[in-house]
Amino acid sequence: MAAYKAPLRDMRFVMNELFSGTTLHQLPGYEDMTPDVIDAVLEEAAKICEQVLHPINRSGDEEGCTYENGVVRTPKGFREAYQTFCDGGWTSIACKPEFGGQGMPKLVNSMVEEMICSSNLSFGMYPGLSHGAYVALEAYGADELKQQYLPKMVSGEWSGTMCLTEPHCGTDLGMIRTKAEPRGDGSYAITGTKIFISAGEHDLTENIIHLVLAKLPDAPEGAKGISLFLVPKFLPDADNTPGPRNGVMCGAIEHKMGIKASATCVMNFDGATGWLVGQPHKGMQAMFAMMNTERLAVGVQGLGLGEASYQGALAYAKDRIQGRSLTGTKNPEAKADPILVHPDVRRMLLTQKATMEGSRALVGWVAQALDLANHHPDPAVRQESEDLVALLTPIVKALLTDLGYEATNIGVQVYGGHGYIREWGMEQYIRDARIAQIYEGTNGIQALDLVGRKMPANAGRSLRRFFHPVAEYLEAKGDDDDMEEFVLPLAKAFTRLQQATGAVAQKGMVNRDEAGAAATDYLRLFGLTALAYLWCRTVDVARARLAEGANGDAAFYEAKIKTARFYMQRVLPQTGALFSCIMAGGASMMDFADHEF
Repeated sequence: MAAYKAPLRDMRFVMNELFSGTTLHQLPGYEDMTPDVIDAVLEEAAKICEQVLHPINRSGDEEGCTYENGVVRTPKGFREAYQTFCDGGWTSIACKPEFGGQGMPKLVNSMVEEMICSSNLSFGMYPGLSHGAYVALEAYGADELKQQYLPKMVSGEWSGTMCLTEPHCGTDLGMIRTKAEPRGDGSYAITGTKIFISAGEHDLTENIIHLVLAKLPDAPEGAKGISLFLVPKFLPDADNTPGPRNGVMCGAIEHKMGIKASATCVMNFDGATGWLVGQPHKGMQAMFAMMNTERLAVGVQGLGLGEASYQGALAYAKDRIQGRSLTGTKNPEAKADPILVHPDVRRMLLTQKATMEGSRALVGWVAQALDLANHHPDPAVRQESEDLVALLTPIVKALLTDLGYEATNIGVQVYGGHGYIREWGMEQYIRDARIAQIYEGTNGIQALDLVGRKMPANAGRSLRRFFHPVAEYLEAKGDDDDMEEFVLPLAKAFTRLQQATGAVAQKGMVNRDEAGAAATDYLRLFGLTALAYLWCRTVDVARARLAEGANGDAAFYEAKIKTARFYMQRVLPQTGALFSCIMAGGASMMDFADHEF
């Protein structure tokens, strides 16, 4: 099985150097979050991920979850690992102290999430869904509901789900048929069927709290008629312990390509007792609080799996001997050289390294913006940060899951035939990564969200949160000859992005199909340009540290500069082809008659 070691050095770089994470403790509510405290948290997170979660990753995949008569059992070792996870307080790190949480910054939580995803994504689904449910309930639930349910969810004693999809509808939630009938005592009877419910039933917690989309009898048509309800598996007794079984049962679990140790359930609600979360017919507002949290988390899943695959591929490339270097023997004492000497292997490894480290920087940027949006005392800073998060959320979800899937494929390719064999553990990363491009809104939906909602929102205000700092950066670096090899490729990509933005907006106003046809290519163009900007800033930091003497860490900073160079020369040129596709318009696909397919 491929080994995993948490990339703590690079995480510290992102938090403490690239984004000056030392300022976190200056924000209200984060006074105790000093670099030393954060570093200790990451060290402990690394231990549980490397020593507890990673060792049961492959066995969990091979055993999977089992279903019998409505009961779902997780694989061997998962219950013990979950208890260890809860005992360490890991279910509570990003939750508010008033509910028993630790109140950690989102920036820190994102790094911990990455480690969990790298070491055991299936396991991470259980606390991950609970946190999403916590976010929605904390933001929109009545005080009574929050006091009753959130402390148990924060501690990990109870878990949570999000129940959206139905057999006949996925993205188009306005078509849902699940009904909520008022009972006259403040509760509702929930009836309907939901599918693809992650962690809908399992044996890790004593109760499961479902957040369910349903329609009231007087609901308007479409998405405007959706309400959100809290439906527990067991109805709490007076002392808030699980009491009678509610009218909700798991009807089946899915047999999936990947994340096999995560129970994906069909959930049947038969007059189940539930309580309204938020206002009637405003369920989408509350659900999107959860969805946006989950979309960022799913982007981190792509990063985590790509990082794990890179580590496995790199270790194999150093160890596997095969053939000789094209420029002469490099290991004369052996019968062959390690495959790391071959240009194509180095191309694959550097593609993984450049895209995953760039992705980590992008996650850090968005996570820091979330912390500022939630805690900065200046309303203007909070608004600017909210705008940036709104703009970059679909990009993080779609780009990072695409790049993560590509990285896991590369990992198998580095191994060759051995990568295709289960025992090495590399093919599991591909299977696990594939779902991240689909759930929480397919990547095509993320692209439509970017061009259809985020671009025009508030007269383009969100776009300015990205365009302005990049333009200012390029202007500031215009006379820096030492940065030309990095800044010039960024400038070219940024020009393409600006031109594509104008073209998509203009054509989309006349014909929405034009915007839809360009959306996926536009999102990737945007995302790759964002990574180029972050790589330029990374080089700035690395050069400054080297000039200061690097404090014995010169190799790390030199590698950063070289990785940035590879990204600019071998990855960023994709933006040229993407730009050509966008500017070609949508006629070649939309003029194709249905019967001609």
